[in-house]
Amino acid sequence: MDRGRYAITAEWDSEAGVWVASSEDVPGLATGADSLDELTEKLKIVIPELLEANGLLPSKPGTEIVFVVRAQREERTSRAA
Repeated sequence: MDRGRYAITAEWDSEAGVWVASSEDVPGLATGADSLDELTEKLKIVIPELLEANGLLPSKPGTEIVFVVRAQREERTSRAA
């Protein structure tokens, strides 16, 4: 983790049809949503909750928490006949 910056990985789960977020910087993070925008909004709530639960929340109230979402989605296609 870069000082005050939390790295989040978002991966597309094609079987479930959702984006799933995880992070080594935010213990216990495992959440999903139908779109990246929805996932980002959910992360704005979940990340501070998990950081607080793990005793990792910055001590000063109102401190900005910065997180970076790196998304990956694998797709397949074939050449038309």
